[in-house]
Amino acid sequence: MKSSSLTIWLDAARPKTLPLAIASIVCGSAVAGWQGSFSAVIAGLALLTALLLQILSNLANDYGDAVKGTDNDQRLGPQRAMQSGLVTPGAMRKAMLLNIALTAISGLSLIFIATNNLQDMVGFMLLGLMAIVASIAYTVGNKPYGYRGLGDLSVLMFFGWLGVAGTYYLQAGQIDSIIMLPATACGLLAVGVLNINNLRDIDNDRECGKLTLAVRMGPEWGRKYHLFLLVGSVLCLALFALLELHSPFGWLFILSAPLLFKHGKQVLQSADGAALRPMMATMVKCALLTNLLFAAGVVLAAA
Repeated sequence: MKSSSLTIWLDAARPKTLPLAIASIVCGSAVAGWQGSFSAVIAGLALLTALLLQILSNLANDYGDAVKGTDNDQRLGPQRAMQSGLVTPGAMRKAMLLNIALTAISGLSLIFIATNNLQDMVGFMLLGLMAIVASIAYTVGNKPYGYRGLGDLSVLMFFGWLGVAGTYYLQAGQIDSIIMLPATACGLLAVGVLNINNLRDIDNDRECGKLTLAVRMGPEWGRKYHLFLLVGSVLCLALFALLELHSPFGWLFILSAPLLFKHGKQVLQSADGAALRPMMATMVKCALLTNLLFAAGVVLAAA
């Protein structure tokens, strides 16, 4: 069957978006290592769980937008698995259920290994359940929050605050408010990826009733908002380096500034959604590079 083709399912998983999940775990683990609390086992399980959640979100997004008719011939982005007819709705639902099971196994293993009291165990179970529900409810259901302009906040929470701060807490066993600076930076960069997607598809989304934040703001303010995301992420990392690292290595992330500036300029000058098509991959690369440079700087500053 075509729908069982490995290539088709790999495309449905959208591997090009997975660096966003990787970045949050790497950042959280780097800060934990800076505090002398790095655990390879916990970091590895956190990474696996984050990747599975990202894939679940991608599969659910494919399913939800196809069922609602948002993925249509007018959409400027790449053709999705269900939209193309290569994967049936039933097959996609089965894939989502399998992914949920794998995510639960990985997440529970992480929680049982990393937590040492009932309060933390229950707390992270609830957070994990929230993450699974959020991954699905973005486009699936009668009132998907992605159609109401809440996707950006969700990405900030799960790819930033929970991804980075949660990974740090599971290794360090404590939370420090200062961790929210790199967590917010990581989240803002991930929101930037979503914003490019939403700016690209703004006309089709509006026609289909998908009221993303970009649709609500309009293309001009959506582009200015994108610049805010880029600048905000750099400022958060700079403040963390200034307050905590006290080492030239802590400023390694600045090496990505020229790429971020160039990308931001291109977005501001883009004429329409079609001009934004190649910028999705660029934004993912910018986000990954900035986060990896920050993580490397944190590790080197601690050496």
